Amino acid sequence: MMCQVIRFARRLKRDQRGVSFMEFALILPILVTLGFYGTELAWMATVNMQVGQIASTVADNASRLGQTDNSAVSPTVTETMVDSVMTGALVQGSSFKFEDNGRIILSSLERDSATGRQYIHWQRCRGKLAVVSRYGREKAGLTGTTLAGMGSPLITAVPNSAVMFAEVSYTYQPLFGSWFVGRPTFRREAAFIVRDDRDLRASTASGVTEGTSPAQSRCS
Repeated sequence: MMCQVIRFARRLKRDQRGVSFMEFALILPILVTLGFYGTELAWMATVNMQVGQIASTVADNASRLGQTDNSAVSPTVTETMVDSVMTGALVQGSSFKFEDNGRIILSSLERDSATGRQYIHWQRCRGKLAVVSRYGREKAGLTGTTLAGMGSPLITAVPNSAVMFAEVSYTYQPLFGSWFVGRPTFRREAAFIVRDDRDLRASTASGVTEGTSPAQSRCS
């Protein structure tokens, strides 16, 4: 009996069948982890790029508001126009649930004709993320602390014109929980000068002609 056990042990020692399978089984968890990590990084980079695109799109579209108005009177910005820009941005970010986890802050940076001060004439927001503008709320810079401009490098408005300045923030929602990259908050900015003549006075002190506007568009 002992001899049989010894012969079996010797055969087992020489037997190399299944070695590759065992090696693969040992390395598989590492390969899977690296695959998940690479996928997470790729998705995070894609979302970060899309957040930047949302900022550029909002500022660009806001700078074109009223551009197709063929009347002899310079157009004003209406609440409906601003809401259409914001709604389009939310649709653009729907694939990664931007509305629930992000925030768009659109400000009209202008130069006050009486004092020459840079100030935020009006400001509108959309998205459920609880963040505020780094540069202040509506009317910031008009009185009290001066506002040198917005952005980096510093952007200022020229007389009788405006800069549409967009601040977009988004808290990343990872594919595989917070194991690999956590939940960082991306923040991007974009600015475009108004492309055409625009009546900056509007019909109200808010700088935007009153009309139908969702309550969430008001920055609180």
